[in-house]
Amino acid sequence: MKNNLLSTIINPTDLRQLDEWQLPQLAKELRDFIIDIVSAKEGHLGASLGVVELTIALHYVFNTPKDLLIWDVGHQAYGHKILTGRREKFDTNRQLNGISGFPKRSESEYDAFGVGHSSTAISAALGMAIASNLNGDYDKQHIAVIGDASIAAGMAFEGLNHAGVTDANLLVILNDNAIGIDPSVGALKNYLTAVKTGTNPRQNNMIKSLNFDYSGPIDGHDIHAVIKELKRLQKIKGPKFLHIITTKGKGLKQAEEDQVKYHAPGKFDPISGEIHSKSEENLPPKYQDVFGLTILDLAKTNKKIIGITPAMPSGSSLKFMMEALPERAFDVGIAEQHAVTLAAGMATQGMIVYCNIYSTFLQRAYDQVIHDVAIQNLPVIFCLDRAGLVGEDGPTHHGLYDIAYLRCIPNLIIYSPLNEIALRNILYTAQLGLNHPIAIRYPRGRGVTVNWIQPYEIITIGKANCLVHGTETAVLSNGPIGNNVSLAIANLGHPNTVAHYDFAFVKPLDEEELHRIFRAFKKIITIEDGTIIGGFGSAIAEFATQYNYKAQLLTLGVPDSYIEQGTILEQQQFCKIDVNSLELLLSN
Repeated sequence: MKNNLLSTIINPTDLRQLDEWQLPQLAKELRDFIIDIVSAKEGHLGASLGVVELTIALHYVFNTPKDLLIWDVGHQAYGHKILTGRREKFDTNRQLNGISGFPKRSESEYDAFGVGHSSTAISAALGMAIASNLNGDYDKQHIAVIGDASIAAGMAFEGLNHAGVTDANLLVILNDNAIGIDPSVGALKNYLTAVKTGTNPRQNNMIKSLNFDYSGPIDGHDIHAVIKELKRLQKIKGPKFLHIITTKGKGLKQAEEDQVKYHAPGKFDPISGEIHSKSEENLPPKYQDVFGLTILDLAKTNKKIIGITPAMPSGSSLKFMMEALPERAFDVGIAEQHAVTLAAGMATQGMIVYCNIYSTFLQRAYDQVIHDVAIQNLPVIFCLDRAGLVGEDGPTHHGLYDIAYLRCIPNLIIYSPLNEIALRNILYTAQLGLNHPIAIRYPRGRGVTVNWIQPYEIITIGKANCLVHGTETAVLSNGPIGNNVSLAIANLGHPNTVAHYDFAFVKPLDEEELHRIFRAFKKIITIEDGTIIGGFGSAIAEFATQYNYKAQLLTLGVPDSYIEQGTILEQQQFCKIDVNSLELLLSN
């Protein structure tokens, strides 16, 4: 029986004590370890399985942490974490008070750069390499590992463009597996496929044209070949580019065959790979599915409807429209800026464009929202999935800032549906024709309404609704977090003291209703699933100041701090916007 190698490795120094012939065994042990933990604890699986040999080779050849290793996005960094001192606590991955699911500088000296969004690795590594030169350290290595989906994004090209005219000691490793979360798309993907299959002339190399020392493609699962090439490149100065071919989900048959589902499969059997199924019968739908199925339904009768997503057709459920109406639904790859301005261009020609972007990713296209859409008052319909707290992915993925960063933009309507029926109705209302662009924000996960498919109703823009009448305290909620308020009020033993208003529109605010509220109540509470600085509560406070109302005003939401990984309930409890916290507050 072979000795267990992984258990002897606390950090890469231990790894470098092994003979090279032992590394394939270590790779198998590392894969098995990742599968065992993720099958029980959940997380991002396929990406980390695909880079096991590369991860071992990088730490075996390079002198990390002195040599700086930067992982793009970070979905693929589980092996890296396990080999760099976090093996014994890897079972706390993505949990409250556990380790982060992504590289994080404050967590380990081996995490050279914090990540979560894609396409940042080349720019970050180049910045480090230039700084090393300025500091007189010409031997330090700087390695950026980036996937074929991420390298297609604009920022990655900006980094390559700059690096090619420097003497920076930079190694870019392209982990080419033809898939991000969903399959890669675009002309660059076609080019890389041609390179892999040998149908592209070797002299027609776009990376060489950018002044990189290009090598590859090589088999990323042949650990000896990878080590040999890394050692060769280690001795070459200046910008270098290594193209490796890997299989996402390598080592688990089901993960190799269904790479989309096994990107983050939830709990599964570590031996068979079978995902533990959950009965979805009589459960409310996911908000993303309400979006995807509704716009498909609308698009069947409204020929001007178009759907756009930057690389998230499965996560956003635009896949339904892409499958049924492929000529009118577009995955543009990891290119949020392009997605927004593409939508703007289509809107100038009278098309009704639903641009579906996760809230956290719209941050990457802020200028385009202002400059290309709002200034021109183009009625683009932004559908912001994963708004609010998102759970285990933590600070890089929370959609907490959209209200604050969108509320200040003229011409823009902002709407947060209370439930799935409201989401369905605002999607219907928007395609009837709006005079302004609109941002519709909705959360990750399931809602509250099982029977959500009902006849469409037109929503009056800017109108708030009274859900519960009361006499003493008024609670003003924005979005699905209002369901926590409804439950808390229902649990109170003294009804009719607390009123509850659904302010789905943050902009425009229902000022007529607000005047009635501030005249009738001495205590007013606002609640939102977003940052309280600049958010919905701030808008209500501005109104009160403008009209000199003196009511006691309490704003609830996410405080001025980054909310770490954990379940959504744990995060709501930290922010005191869960049902129990609200019930306690309203009972006093």
